[in-house]
Amino acid sequence: MQKLPIGIQNFEDIRKENYLYVDKTKQILQMIENGKCYFLSRPRRFGKSLFWQIFDNINIRGNV
Repeated sequence: MQKLPIGIQNFEDIRKENYLYVDKTKQILQMIENGKCYFLSRPRRFGKSLFWQIFDNINIRGNV
């Protein structure tokens, strides 16, 4: 059983340590392909930084 990433806010750590996470790469790729501006309104401590780290890994480094 995979561990829950409670308190882990780094995408690379989640991947390396095999934590459970919901894969949003399909939605991120759709956002990149559409090329529109997006406003991401989410509460504090609700994964915005983690989302952007995933986006950065896809967009800059080409990792998925």
